[in-house]
Amino acid sequence: MNVRSVLTRNRLRATFVIVVVLSSAVIAYGSAHGRSTASEADVPRAEPRDGHTVVTESGRYGTIVAYAPDGSLEYYDSSHTKYFDVDPVDSEATTVEYAATDTIHTEGPTCRTPPCTRNVVERVNLSTGETEEIYARYDHREKSGEWHDVDRIDDTHIVVADIVADQVFVVDTETELVEWLWDAQSEFPVDGGGAYPTNWAHINDVEYVERGEQAGRIVVSLRNQDQVVFLDRDEGLLEEWTLGAEDDYDVLYEQHNPDYIPEDEGGPAVLVADSENDRVQEFQREDGEWNRTWEWTDARMEWPRDADRLPGGNTLVADTHGERILEIDPDGDIVWEVPVSHPYDVERLETGDESTGGQSAAQLGLESRTVGAGNANDERSLLPIGTLRSLARDLLPHRLTNAAVYVSPVWMGASEFAAAIGIGLTGLAWATLEVKWGLAAAGVRFRTPVYRQDDE
Repeated sequence: MNVRSVLTRNRLRATFVIVVVLSSAVIAYGSAHGRSTASEADVPRAEPRDGHTVVTESGRYGTIVAYAPDGSLEYYDSSHTKYFDVDPVDSEATTVEYAATDTIHTEGPTCRTPPCTRNVVERVNLSTGETEEIYARYDHREKSGEWHDVDRIDDTHIVVADIVADQVFVVDTETELVEWLWDAQSEFPVDGGGAYPTNWAHINDVEYVERGEQAGRIVVSLRNQDQVVFLDRDEGLLEEWTLGAEDDYDVLYEQHNPDYIPEDEGGPAVLVADSENDRVQEFQREDGEWNRTWEWTDARMEWPRDADRLPGGNTLVADTHGERILEIDPDGDIVWEVPVSHPYDVERLETGDESTGGQSAAQLGLESRTVGAGNANDERSLLPIGTLRSLARDLLPHRLTNAAVYVSPVWMGASEFAAAIGIGLTGLAWATLEVKWGLAAAGVRFRTPVYRQDDE
């Protein structure tokens, strides 16, 4: 027996054991220290901050949480399957409206072939818990069957981002009559975007512009076309105002929650969560074109889905797979951060709807910042977890890791997912080598079917 061969095999076995043990430790650590909002008692408290902060979740848990200015938990609800956009209500200090979805798994009069969904817009007083239903509709499917955003136009009308039908519509909430509708098929081919008809355009955001030259128009995010578009209710799509282009990932890659900043705040500008590119960025309208004027990311940011410019220059962000909400000051420093298991939208109520009152990056003179190291105070950035997080981002397809993290247990992030992949690949490699070694010991040899024939 070849002693050197035996020693080499034992070293490989020891290496496999070390990899499996370390990866298992990462998974165990994540399970013990992962974020959770399964109950009100699990919600982490926040550091004090001016104003009320409301955050929604739409993934492993569906929750809406409100923090009081002193950081205490003022409101918690998890009665719906998913919560999406949330907006403050004018002239009512602690009242919000939100879009939520309930999944129906039981066959019945409202769902003959489960699963189905019921999309609802509700208004709640965060101080009293009093809730009022504004508008609701049943839809025939669960996958991509939600309304991710609604925006109020006036006391009786809202505009809805309808992912189910790939449409934007304005409805009178008193009569429930749809008074205006735009269908994405009127401008975009169905052989582009996502899979038709299950998840084609994925219209995930609408914003009614209240002031400035674009007043009365509607800003729309078509996630799967990688574009933010402007709609006029008389003219339709304003093509020259389109931001991004399908598959032009250097500009936008399946974005969420674009906010329009008007001229009186330094615009026209659009602040947007560039989700698949793991960054938030802003574009300024200059000489009939959109130019990038600001971007921010750090080593921890993964799949952000909301960014709001606050009065004073700070930017409030929901970092979904980074498992946090955070506030960034004009210098690019994180000045406030709260761990959240799967945030979708975040609002600072006293600052107005979305980025109302926030100035553009160009007017503020913000400088882009892409931080190369994670938050040193984040326990999940420490080795080996931080290393595995980086490997997951660098070596695996981004959409694969996002999809896996989205459906995995609440404590399982990119690091834990990478560790699980590492265990699987290590086990496969180990088993393959053991079989090969065993066959070699039994005298079985394999010859390659490819060989070189010498020139005659």
